[in-house]
Amino acid sequence: MSRTTPSRPLDVEALFPELTTYRGTTTRLHPRPGRPDATVSSVGGPLLWPSDEPWPACTEPHSHAGGRRPADIHQRRQVLAAAWRRESNPGPTDEERELLKELDRRHRVEEAAAADPLSLIGLAQLYRRDIPDLPAGPDGCDLLQVFWCPFDAHGPSGSGMLLDLRWRRSWEVTDVLTAPPQPQVVGYEGYVPEPCVLHPEQVVTYPFAGLLPEDLCARIDAWEEALEEEAEQSADENAAAPVGYQYDLSIPPGWRVGGFASWHATDPYPMDCLTCATPMHLLLTIDSTEWDGGSGSWKPLEEEDLPPHPSARPTEVTVGRWGELNIFACPDDPDHPHRWSIQ
Repeated sequence: MSRTTPSRPLDVEALFPELTTYRGTTTRLHPRPGRPDATVSSVGGPLLWPSDEPWPACTEPHSHAGGRRPADIHQRRQVLAAAWRRESNPGPTDEERELLKELDRRHRVEEAAAADPLSLIGLAQLYRRDIPDLPAGPDGCDLLQVFWCPFDAHGPSGSGMLLDLRWRRSWEVTDVLTAPPQPQVVGYEGYVPEPCVLHPEQVVTYPFAGLLPEDLCARIDAWEEALEEEAEQSADENAAAPVGYQYDLSIPPGWRVGGFASWHATDPYPMDCLTCATPMHLLLTIDSTEWDGGSGSWKPLEEEDLPPHPSARPTEVTVGRWGELNIFACPDDPDHPHRWSIQ
């Protein structure tokens, strides 16, 4: 079933005609639980990976001998989902609580040394034929595959994320790896995705307000403040929250490709290519939720009646403290290293 973004609550270009110049597009991926195979775009599904090519691994030395087993994480989610779907006495039974407690238990892998390579988790794969805003990869590559390490143990702080993005030509893969290696334990359950099929939809988007010309940004801020003051003075306690540029009119929430990055958690800072200094473009956004209370107007028409959880978290991926990961690519040479920002 396709997913359709509702029309925006108002025409932002009618209010601020200058935004026409900055209009762009982004492709909302709309991941939803399913059973994808390696021939389609997916989150958490099987990847089109050659059987004779080494599976990506984290080679940075860090402890990975203790954590939760991915199979336990998947099972725990299934038990909880089934428990809360019950019409009669929804919620875990005493027996299910005991099982959940066991599935939450951490395990040790005694033979795992800190310097041993650790198999990465295959997070997503995107075929260019499916995603209107996915740029071409290097040398005609049409398939982007995303991996990450399931432990926060990287970079100067020793607590950062490790990503690995690979481009390939899908037609060159004839013998597919059917049983890729998996980490025995993970440091954080938010790194373990649930298998999801995608329902790509291209929508209009506008830049983060703080990156617009100063005068235009100031006018948008003043307009929003006026709406908030009007709402505060209203006697109607059931009135809907006022429309906002950030949450309703510019950048949609959820997993998406292309468009503009949000900088709602930090001040915007330059994302220039570290190889050639070219300003980078947003390639992919990985979000912890598809919508929330502040971005509910983006909830697809087909899912208007669904409750916020678990429908708003189909992938079960969690970035940082319920944030989003924005991955940037060099527009001049997609082979140059990617950069990212967590918001």
